[in-house]
Amino acid sequence: MQNITRTLLLLTLASTSAWADWALDGEQSSLSFVSTKAMNVAEAHKFTRLSGGVDSNGQASISISLASVDTGIELRDERMREMLFKTEQFASAEVTAKIDAAMFADLKAGQSVDTTVEGVLELHGEMRPLLMDVVIARSGASRMLVMTRKPIVINAPEFNLAEGVEALREIAGLPSISLAVPVSFVLAFEQE
Repeated sequence: MQNITRTLLLLTLASTSAWADWALDGEQSSLSFVSTKAMNVAEAHKFTRLSGGVDSNGQASISISLASVDTGIELRDERMREMLFKTEQFASAEVTAKIDAAMFADLKAGQSVDTTVEGVLELHGEMRPLLMDVVIARSGASRMLVMTRKPIVINAPEFNLAEGVEALREIAGLPSISLAVPVSFVLAFEQE
């Protein structure tokens, strides 16, 4: 998740006429994921603390606090923090990316562009490349939104999370929990 956050921040680096610093508005941003258990029971969850930004060189970084996982059930949140994410050792997921400002230089308020951003996700001690199909929209003179056009699928085994998923499955007495997790986001950035 940390890498997802970094990638999301990188997507918002562009300004209307030149590179500028952009700060993630954590209160107006959201990052959600869907877990599937018992073959066909899907549930939506979220992380409530995101931070990051894009610097004047177009380097974006987003940090996702893994301890802020919110599934709507406190016991499940606690188990995910301890058994899956191991937040005492891995506090956050990080996403980084580099944005080409020229692509967004002429965007005016109300205009948007679809693009694919290449980034890196660092999660649970592993780093993997990340492709994100997103919509970048200017919602005001100093405000940009970056939204997934389609979910990003994170595969638990690639980030050494399969053992944690299995531990959660066992403690909950479930027949299965999917190792593939779709992630979506809406990131709001303010020009500094």
